[in-house]
Amino acid sequence: MKNLSLILNLVLLVAVAVLFYLHFSANTPAQANETADMSVAGSKENLRVAYINSDSLLKHYDYMEELTAELEETQQKFENEFKNRKQGLEREIQNFQQNMNNMTRAQAMAVQEDLVQKQQNLVRYQENLTQQLMQEEASKQNELYDRVAAYLKEYGSANQLELVLTYTKGSGVLYASDSLDITSAVIDGLNSQYSSGSAVEADSTQAE
Repeated sequence: MKNLSLILNLVLLVAVAVLFYLHFSANTPAQANETADMSVAGSKENLRVAYINSDSLLKHYDYMEELTAELEETQQKFENEFKNRKQGLEREIQNFQQNMNNMTRAQAMAVQEDLVQKQQNLVRYQENLTQQLMQEEASKQNELYDRVAAYLKEYGSANQLELVLTYTKGSGVLYASDSLDITSAVIDGLNSQYSSGSAVEADSTQAE
């Protein structure tokens, strides 16, 4: 699917830009007040940050193969359905052209009007299939978002992370230390969940 890779990359850029305020939400009221009194500079010094290379994640996340195959299968199905209807209409047009001399003027006009209406219906049918495909892509994108975001919340909690960013060309991050790169660990974790069929359920706030 020509645009599938680009679409999924854009979705994943959103999916992995997840804030983790678990460290702060776990504070007691006294600790929260203490945190509020800290300087901005001090807060930044204690911020635990990591990043993921989204290109690598899309390339090595096993679920992507399943998702891509399902979307390509749906697209092929829609293309075949449209092709069959189009070929049927083309045969009707050819038959009309071959027999129009044997028709009265009124008969020819009636058939011609019917063919024009069928052409318009075919265009609407194609638009409807395109809309269905877009909806299917959106559904798969949401599932991808939920899987990655839910796992990152679990991973961030376990590793006391407060912020996870994407690091890929065009993301706005010009440099990031390799020590902050959690791509391999996240891919391993996601693939482990995928192979066992135990994907983390996303919070309702993430799924929205």
